[in-house]
Amino acid sequence: MNKDMLSFIKQKFSEYYGENSERIPVPTSIERREFGFILFKERIMVRHKGFKSPREFKGFIESVAPSDVYYSAAYYERPEDSMENKGWLGADLVFDIDSDHLYTPCKSEHDYWICEGCQNAGSGQQPERCPRCGGNKFKKEAWLCETCLEIAKAETLKLLDFLIRDFGFSPKEVDICFSGHRGYHVHVEKEEVRQLDQAARKEIVDYILGTGLKVEFHGLMEVGEKTTKEIVGPDLIDLGWRGRIARGVYDFLAASTPQQIEKIGEIKKPIAKTVAAHKDSILETWGKKAPWGAIKGVGLKTWEKVTQYGIRKQAASIDTVVTTDIHRLIRAPLTLHGKTGLKVVSIPMDHLERFDPLTDAIAFDKGVLKVYVNEAHKFRLGKETFGPYGQEVIELPLAAAVYLLCKRAASLVD
Repeated sequence: MNKDMLSFIKQKFSEYYGENSERIPVPTSIERREFGFILFKERIMVRHKGFKSPREFKGFIESVAPSDVYYSAAYYERPEDSMENKGWLGADLVFDIDSDHLYTPCKSEHDYWICEGCQNAGSGQQPERCPRCGGNKFKKEAWLCETCLEIAKAETLKLLDFLIRDFGFSPKEVDICFSGHRGYHVHVEKEEVRQLDQAARKEIVDYILGTGLKVEFHGLMEVGEKTTKEIVGPDLIDLGWRGRIARGVYDFLAASTPQQIEKIGEIKKPIAKTVAAHKDSILETWGKKAPWGAIKGVGLKTWEKVTQYGIRKQAASIDTVVTTDIHRLIRAPLTLHGKTGLKVVSIPMDHLERFDPLTDAIAFDKGVLKVYVNEAHKFRLGKETFGPYGQEVIELPLAAAVYLLCKRAASLVD
C-alpha cells in the first residue's frame, strides 16, 4: 500500500473517529483492561496499553486514528506491564465465529491464498502445507460474501442457543458483535465465569462442539431381553445433548434426499436405502414418540452412525483457540476494521436474525471516490452490488471505494 493511499485511508478513519469517538462504548473496569492497536504506519500490533478513564481511551483513538482497536477479555492488576507481570485477575468468556474457519462451497469463487515461501497460489480454502514447497505460511485474501456471512450467523445462533438453554446465561449477560469482516464475536461478562482457567474453558468448548460425545450415554441403547430387544433413544424435547442429538437427526433426515442418506459412510447400501424409503414415516412418528426402533432392519449400529450427522448439525463451529485463551484481545464495538472499513457493531440478541452486516455496518455512507481497481470479485454493500472489476477506473460510493482500498485491490486516481 503506497503512502498516498495509506494517508487517505487513515484520514477517513480519523474523520470517523473525530465524529464518533464519544459513541464508542467503554468496556467495564477500563482501568483493569489491556488495550491493543494496529497502527497504519507500522502495521504492527501495539499492546500493553492501559487507560484510567473513558476520556483518556477515546482521546487516544481520536489522536492516533488506528487501523484496528482491541481490548482484553482479561482483567489485570497492572495492564501495562509485560504479560508475565500483569497480575491476571480473571477473564470474561468470549467466542469467535469466523467464516474463514467454516466450510462454505463459495470459497473457491472468492478466496485465494499465496505461499510466502515459493509464491505458489491457489483459490478456496488454504491447504495445511503448500503443495509445491511444503511450507505452512500463507497470505490469504478473503472477500465479503453474503453466503459466508449467513452461515457464520447461523453458527452464532446455534452458539447462543447453547449459552442460554444449556448453560443458563440470561440474554442480558451475552453481548454479540459483528466483527467488521467475516464473522461474529460473543462475549459473556459475568462474575461466575471470570475465574475459569484454560482447562475449564476447554470443557465448555468440547461441550459446544460435541467433542467425544458418546450417544449411549445420552439414551440411545437396546433394552429388554435377547428375544424382545427394543431400541430406545433421546426425544426432541429432551434437555441438553439428548435433545440436541434427536433434533440433529430429525433435521438431517428432513433435509436429506434419499441419495444423500445412501451416502452415509460405513452403512451398508441396503440399510441406507431402508432408512431413505421410510424417511417420511420416521419423521411423522417423531411427532408422537422417538422412532428409534420403528423400522425393521435398522439396528442400533446404524442409528449410532446416523447420530454423528445429527451431532455435527447441532454443534456450533467456534474458534477453539479464542475461547480457551485467558489473555485474548477482542475488537471494541463501533471501531473500524482495517481490512474492510466497516464498523464493529453490537447487536441485540433479538435483532440478530434480521441484522444485515453489509448494510448495518457501513461507516462511510456519504460521498463518492474515483479509484483504479486492479482486480475485485463481486460484492454487495448496502443495496448495491459492485464488480467484478479488473484493471479499470471507476467512481464508487465512498464505502465501496474504501473497502477496495483496505483490501489493496484498488488505488487512488489523481
